[in-house]
Amino acid sequence: MSYKNLYHELLLEHYHHSQHKGTLDVPDISAGVHNPSCGDSILIQAHVSNGLITHCRFQATGCVISCASASLLAQKVEGQKISDVLTYSVQTMLDMVGLPLGPTRMRCALLALEALQAGIGNGVKKE
Repeated sequence: MSYKNLYHELLLEHYHHSQHKGTLDVPDISAGVHNPSCGDSILIQAHVSNGLITHCRFQATGCVISCASASLLAQKVEGQKISDVLTYSVQTMLDMVGLPLGPTRMRCALLALEALQAGIGNGVKKE
């Protein structure tokens, strides 16, 4: 099996069966992003304790790349320091997706990170 098929299967698994899909009661972080060019929307929420993201959930509508990226990001950030999450970059998301992406699909892969970092920027202590 090629690495492309392996990553394609991983993305489909996250798209159809994410363990992090949903919402949180009284989240410390809550931010949404909409991409008007394709219609994808992401809402990402998290609980924070002592500078760590303890729980992360998302709601998404859109393509496999945007929804699976939100799921992968939510999984990755649980247990991470807010300060570390703020250093996540385009490359962080590309590494998680594992496939080369053109400009349009790149935007899809970055929506969840944009929402999460915006939510952090809206007043969560970065301890």
